[in-house]
Amino acid sequence: MGRNNFFQFKEFRIIQEKAAMKVGIDGVLLGAWVRLNGAKRVLDVGTGTGLLALMVAQRSDAIVDAVELEPDAANEAKMNFQNSTWASRINLSVGAFQNFQTDKKYDHIISNPPFFENSPKPIDWKRTQARHSDSLSLAELLQKANELLADNGQMSLILPADKGGHLFALASALNLHVVRLVRVSSDENKTAHRILVELAKVQAELSESEFFIRDKATAEYSAAYRELTKDFYLAF
Repeated sequence: MGRNNFFQFKEFRIIQEKAAMKVGIDGVLLGAWVRLNGAKRVLDVGTGTGLLALMVAQRSDAIVDAVELEPDAANEAKMNFQNSTWASRINLSVGAFQNFQTDKKYDHIISNPPFFENSPKPIDWKRTQARHSDSLSLAELLQKANELLADNGQMSLILPADKGGHLFALASALNLHVVRLVRVSSDENKTAHRILVELAKVQAELSESEFFIRDKATAEYSAAYRELTKDFYLAF
């Protein structure tokens, strides 16, 4: 494998030779931030190469089901799961989330979804599928997830900051409640470019905060980012 064809974490490796979307900060942030609260069954929607499923498996004793549409990504996710310590607890389904069938209810559903709507699309069709919402809109994601969530279940997402209003409207229509919201910025001088969101079927007071990936003075990773991700990155 050449450069960037795998990413080594402390307790697992992500092979990403053929998948369109490689390991990135968005996925690591979400996987480290999600509150699992003793979840026994977790669903990872759009697992890609399996990053979030593996992070959840490392952080919990949950059974993790993962769904992925793109065949090359799914093949690499399968390898990454099989090569991990937690292979017996992770299950992979290949296909569209809209067609995912199960009689299970999930304590937590997690997703780093495709979110570039109505924007120029890259020539690589696999990257297009991974990055754009044509194959799975936010409305479809929330609708299906709502059907699969246990009564006390939660859902965690990372989205572009400008999707917050749309998310709130969709969630309200489904009687889902935003209970945690973190605005993520590159540093203190930048406006938020991502939001980390936790939704729940049970209403609770909304907790809001800000998170900075880097320290503005040094441009190094912030103490908060290092602390959040220290169980995963080799460098921390």
